[in-house]
Amino acid sequence: MKKRLQQLASPILNPLENSEGDYHYSPSHRKVLKIMGVLFVMLGGVGLYFSLLADILAGLFPVILFTGIGLLCLVVGYLGSDKAVSKLWRNRNETHQ
Repeated sequence: MKKRLQQLASPILNPLENSEGDYHYSPSHRKVLKIMGVLFVMLGGVGLYFSLLADILAGLFPVILFTGIGLLCLVVGYLGSDKAVSKLWRNRNETHQ
């Protein structure tokens, strides 16, 4: 099942996983990414509720934005490799001069 979902999400995961260079990964990065994903999806749901309650279509823009960010975080957090998680956090070992 996970392989099939990874194939389905490959347009999102491939650019993150095919990056060059070293990366620094910590398991806490994946946990925080999953928590952020859930929070953003919940924020999108609450925004949708209040947007529909107030009958304001302009409220759908933040709903789409927050839900999209949340789904991206969840896809990378659950299906992405360590390198994809690190790339999303921008944690790479680079020499600074």
